[in-house]
Amino acid sequence: MSGAPKTQTRATQTGRTRIAGVFGWPVEHSRSPRLHGYWLARYGIDGAYLPFATRPENLRQAIRALPLLGIRGANVTLPHKERALEACDHVSLTARRIGAVNTLTIDAEGLVHGDSTDGVGFIRHLGASQAAWRADQGAATVLGAGGAARAIVASLADAGVPEIRLVNRTSRRAEEIQRMIGGPIRVFAWADRHAALEDAGLLVNSTQLGMAGQPALELDLQRLPGSAIVYDIVYVPLETPLLAQARARGNPIVDGIGMLLHQARPGFEAWFGVAPEVTAELRAFVLADQD
Repeated sequence: MSGAPKTQTRATQTGRTRIAGVFGWPVEHSRSPRLHGYWLARYGIDGAYLPFATRPENLRQAIRALPLLGIRGANVTLPHKERALEACDHVSLTARRIGAVNTLTIDAEGLVHGDSTDGVGFIRHLGASQAAWRADQGAATVLGAGGAARAIVASLADAGVPEIRLVNRTSRRAEEIQRMIGGPIRVFAWADRHAALEDAGLLVNSTQLGMAGQPALELDLQRLPGSAIVYDIVYVPLETPLLAQARARGNPIVDGIGMLLHQARPGFEAWFGVAPEVTAELRAFVLADQD
């Protein structure tokens, strides 16, 4: 298989081209342009999806410019997910609850709507990858307290996980999530991260640790049960050192690319009018080396 979409990408755009993109700083690592570009070609849509490299201090001004430029909306990636909420005219209940936004849409009146689809993408990919997983099978340990962690914790609480152990280098940020989301959340200090693995049924790394160009995640899995699922939302590299360690000891593993694919579906449908599918061909294409 060549990895190319079945429908060829349009060589040119027209005056009716619909535009969306992704805000990040840096943004070069993002696979979202490749992902959405695949769908645009696959469904023959006159559209474009662009990377918007935006410094944090310029984010609000950039978001407010979207309706002025006729842009349909955008995704929001690191480090902007929390700050983007402040630039929206309206936010969904989910985004308000977790204090972070990853999807922006512009309505007919030019108002900016913010939503968070990370939690939906996380749960759908977890279920698709590990069909035997059940929310009630044990505690979940989540590392990190950024925008993605907030969405993941909320989705796990809504799914019925009996205990969510939230571990972060700064306890204050984890305690903020505990207050905002409520439910069965226990905050662990970073120094106690190994103790938070005891009897857990699921371990999730939502930090940047282990990502290409970032420091390694220092975590000994000795206390983690062998049946526990290990999920790393990092997807560059696809198999992080954490996943390699988990695989070596026999734990089921889930890589981060599927969460990216599933969380992208609502935004694409809102901007381009088509509900796209997540397929094995799409996964292979997004993972292929970029020029």
